[in-house]
Amino acid sequence: MLSIGKRLLVVCFVLSIAGSLEQAYAQFTDPHNYDNTPVGLNQIELAYAYARANSSIDTSLIVAGAKVNLNQGSITYTRYFGLVHRLAWMAIGVPVASLSGSVSGTNLGGSATGTGDSSYQFAALLKGGAALSVAQFADYKPTTILGMSFTLTAPTGLYGPNKLLNLGSDRWSFKPEIALSRPFGAEQKWQLDVYANCYFFTDNSSYRGAEILRQEPLPGAEGHLSYSFVNSLWASLDTRYAFRGVTLVNDVDQNNAQKVFSLGTEVNLSLNLRNSLVFVFDKALVHQNGPAATGFAVKYSYAWGKGYR
Repeated sequence: MLSIGKRLLVVCFVLSIAGSLEQAYAQFTDPHNYDNTPVGLNQIELAYAYARANSSIDTSLIVAGAKVNLNQGSITYTRYFGLVHRLAWMAIGVPVASLSGSVSGTNLGGSATGTGDSSYQFAALLKGGAALSVAQFADYKPTTILGMSFTLTAPTGLYGPNKLLNLGSDRWSFKPEIALSRPFGAEQKWQLDVYANCYFFTDNSSYRGAEILRQEPLPGAEGHLSYSFVNSLWASLDTRYAFRGVTLVNDVDQNNAQKVFSLGTEVNLSLNLRNSLVFVFDKALVHQNGPAATGFAVKYSYAWGKGYR
């Protein structure tokens, strides 16, 4: 049995809520995102991400011939609590980004700096995630977990209707997700996370000035296989496949259904009980009508709460 200090050490480096990378390029949900965690815990996450792609910060919209460079910082606050004796949490994230790019074969180009669209998430563990205090968590044994989340992205980012490159999307998006996580192997050093999610979008009524942009749902499936080398270090191999998401402009079908397969990796290092670092790399290997993105990110997390030393 791990000591309470070691168990909290494990918790410290698995606290990663989907935030900046999702909007910047990857659209991944982090591995270990649905691991059980003591209630009463707070977390602040600071992240920096760089991406090279052919879309603005709204990765659902592709700019033909575009070459875009994105530098983004973000801050995310997460609060873990008990709800009907199950672990639940809420997270709020705000990105600030600098975007520059051009369109090949034209004289079109530009840049933008400012805030991106903010995100708000509610999540809960439906099975295998009892709400436990820090003291109770010392005796917790990892088990199969069934979780769910709902993420809302608000159109709070900088948006110009006549601009080619924008930091905001001028529309709301909603992402329900269901997750299954299972530890396995000797000493449960391996873990498999499988997620199914779908993005839904409201209309953008000021697209390219005065046009109405509508987008069909964009479903996706993810798989994450991770291995814990020691209590303070694990790494993962991450995959995501997304499809559909056809757009219509003034009710004219753009015939641009997406097929995107992305491969990535994440390394998670706990510095101590409160501080952790995460390194992420992602690349779209298949990107039919989807973002041809390559990027990386570095995230720092600080945790605190009642009974957490």
